[in-house]
Amino acid sequence: MSAKVLTRQDIESHNTAGDLWVVIDSKVYDLTKFKDVHPGGVGVLLHPDVAGQDATEAFYSLHKQEVLDRPQYKPLVIGTIKDEESLIASPGPGEVSLVPYAEPTWLTPGYHSPYFKETHRRYQKAIRQFVDDVISPDAALNGPRGERPSAEVNEKMAELNLFAMALGPGKHLKGLKLMSGLIAPEEFDPFHELITSQELVRCGDRGYGDGIIAGLIIGLPPVMNFGSEELKQKVLPQVFSGKKFICLATSEAHAGSDVFGLQTYAKKTEDGKHWIINGTKKWITGGMYADYFSTSCKTDDGFTVILIPRVEGVETKPIKTSYSLSAGTAYITFYNVKVPVENTLGPEGGGISIIFSNFNHERWIMVCASASSQRYIIERCLKWINQRKAFGKTLANQPVVRAKIAAMISRAEAIQAWLENITYQMCHMSYKRRASQLAGQIALLKTYSTRSAQQTAQDAVQIFGGRGITQSGMGAEIEHYYRTVVFDSLLGGSEDVLADLGIRQAIKAIPKNTKL
Repeated sequence: MSAKVLTRQDIESHNTAGDLWVVIDSKVYDLTKFKDVHPGGVGVLLHPDVAGQDATEAFYSLHKQEVLDRPQYKPLVIGTIKDEESLIASPGPGEVSLVPYAEPTWLTPGYHSPYFKETHRRYQKAIRQFVDDVISPDAALNGPRGERPSAEVNEKMAELNLFAMALGPGKHLKGLKLMSGLIAPEEFDPFHELITSQELVRCGDRGYGDGIIAGLIIGLPPVMNFGSEELKQKVLPQVFSGKKFICLATSEAHAGSDVFGLQTYAKKTEDGKHWIINGTKKWITGGMYADYFSTSCKTDDGFTVILIPRVEGVETKPIKTSYSLSAGTAYITFYNVKVPVENTLGPEGGGISIIFSNFNHERWIMVCASASSQRYIIERCLKWINQRKAFGKTLANQPVVRAKIAAMISRAEAIQAWLENITYQMCHMSYKRRASQLAGQIALLKTYSTRSAQQTAQDAVQIFGGRGITQSGMGAEIEHYYRTVVFDSLLGGSEDVLADLGIRQAIKAIPKNTKL
């Protein structure tokens, strides 16, 4: 049946339980049958300000636009209002938001950047569309259920070589077809890697996002940078193809952020051909899915990093945390695990430098994600205060609310600017030089970013009120963010430890001939 063109006067008489029409954004909806299954009850729909009236304001005070986009509600539209057009539309897959400060400056129309080129813009658009079309729907399905990311998503990411690109530029990209040929391997730089992290986090579920790629991002670099050629040729293709999974196993219940307090012990066999490993690891992201564990061990000559495959003696158990079990967070037991010495990563006894250099990359990645997540929340807060009314006016008219939003934006912009500066330095530094010159800056930036994120989460809850602590509806993203934001303040090193590291690095670099 073709849609009717109606006037507002035509609608007004359809205001009873047996004949119920409403107008939302210049579209006419027949809710006569729907009213009985309306989640909010019949009474809401029969209110004098709703039944037979323009209910646009009432609808958007209670629902998101995505509700109207659902296929099951399309048949409820029976017409449009004469000489009027719908004003509200959801952004299409891959599109950037036009809400102020929802995107970093380089993605905002009319602004410029010295760092990002056309190749970055093409890549960002392609990966955002992939996240919107492929990853986000799977995250919405499996994240709340605590299930691992689907095999289909994993396969599609591997086809585009997203797993390889998540580790940034390097020899590992040589010969690979990146994003169906959109980018040449030699073009790929740390800013492409930054984009990868900032776009993947937009999937909307923190635990799911960690489950899909965090284990690889922090677990594979030790193999890539310190493993033998034979080991790399075996492991890297398996992981990049999505056929095998890897994680970093450093944290222990006994040690936490104190790496020197690790107790997992590796001892060589009498013939010197194998390691025998005993110990436990805790809070290991992706550990439940891992086929390989880049494991920090105490050895007779210090600390050594060893790649342990999932063999006899390796046991993993899930750990329930504040975010989804989709992250695969695990408690790992190693009991008399026998591993060839060829699986040693770097020199024996040289594990501390490997652990610390890997921390820099992990923390930088976390800042990328944290900065993007904060903008995600800012966008939702700006939309909300522009449509939510209280005390007779929108929240945007409340000075205290505007002050909270101003602080959110200022922090997000500062973090992104500092992050882009560090990323530019990474473009011009070797891996070894980054470890020595950027460790302090990255530590301080991560501390500032995660503290800012927690303040933004707290303010967002205050702005959304009860909706901000409800796991569904208008404030679902706010509730999820508030519940999971603290992870970034702990993973990769707690805020106090990292702040101290940053200052100790600065003090160490003060010239000896400098005095007041």
